[in-house]
Amino acid sequence: MAGVEAPTVGTPAGMRKINQRAVLDLLRRGGPATRPQVAKETGLSKPTVSQALLALEAAGLARPTGQTSTGTGRSAVLYEADPTAGYVLGVDIGREHIRVAVSDLGRRIVARRDERNSARSGAALVAAVGKIAAAAVADARLSGGDIVVRVVGSPGVADPEKRCFRHAPNLPGWGRAGLIDDLEAALGPDLMVENDANLTAVGEGESGAARGASVFGCITIGTGVGMGLMVDGRVFRGATGAAGEIGYLPYGRTRSSEEDGAPPARGHLEEATAAQSVVRGARELGLGTAKSAREVFRLAREGDELARQALAAEADRLAYTVASVAAVIDPELIVLGGGMGTAADLLLEPIDRALRAFTPLVPKVVQGELGEDAVLTGAISVGLRAAEGLVFERRVGAA
Repeated sequence: MAGVEAPTVGTPAGMRKINQRAVLDLLRRGGPATRPQVAKETGLSKPTVSQALLALEAAGLARPTGQTSTGTGRSAVLYEADPTAGYVLGVDIGREHIRVAVSDLGRRIVARRDERNSARSGAALVAAVGKIAAAAVADARLSGGDIVVRVVGSPGVADPEKRCFRHAPNLPGWGRAGLIDDLEAALGPDLMVENDANLTAVGEGESGAARGASVFGCITIGTGVGMGLMVDGRVFRGATGAAGEIGYLPYGRTRSSEEDGAPPARGHLEEATAAQSVVRGARELGLGTAKSAREVFRLAREGDELARQALAAEADRLAYTVASVAAVIDPELIVLGGGMGTAADLLLEPIDRALRAFTPLVPKVVQGELGEDAVLTGAISVGLRAAEGLVFERRVGAA
């Protein structure tokens, strides 16, 4: 995505832009305010604030939103950042679903579409995403030109050279070179792509279970397994962007194999902890009716002993995952998200018990608060940060 040019500091035009941006940022973060309030909070003179507000209003970035009493019988005009100055498109692409949301700059969702992912090739999935996104934009009575930034959350790691996603085996064709270019052609310019677990962590950190945490991990378990890691408000990516791809952790012996005297089942953590492993474990225990992880959860809540045993084994595996993460990054918090997060009421206590049995490094493990909206919430947050700067440069420059 194209960068935003900084104003030249020291020139009159540069100083005006800096002042206007300071005023606009205050209105965006603090809500409606009068000229005197803006002057007090920014430290700018009242004439400078008046000039900035006039320029922002002319550019369509700020607008009057009513009046308030000053306490002396006189009223003052309230100004707010105009949320309709631009819009952000967020897209959550999963193996089973495609979710799309359109938000204005005030974070208000103006359109939402959720559909099943029936595509079985990269080209078909790109086409489906483009169609659903276009429908959401139309639902909001907007055009493609109204969308300032598009943010796509997907399994895997974006490869900037091959323009595709690495490590996304659950999405056929997602590793084809040039696929991100196809996504941009389908969705529009100023496209940002991000790992879905990273966006989940952004969402939970800003408006979910990890609010206020400085260092935390968000483990998402559904069709696949991933983790978003936040350090001091930023996504930690590692050297190649693959930080958090915990599905590739080697994993050996499970509780059931130890009890049965079987040799270790060697493979990757994703094979042992993803949703299908819960179903597989339930069936191995004799619960032949189990067809989905959600069904195993339901049966466990109803008191089915075999379902409870299957979840106890899953809790052990998740405890291993948390212990592995804790030994490397020492998080203050681990958020459990994805489909497995819906069973947190059944898993959190046995996870904590298992952790304390084999490691002194025991971070707090909590249920995610955003549920299926976590990726979209993070996508909108990331998009808004980028859109705010782009809208300012485009509108102020045009004015």
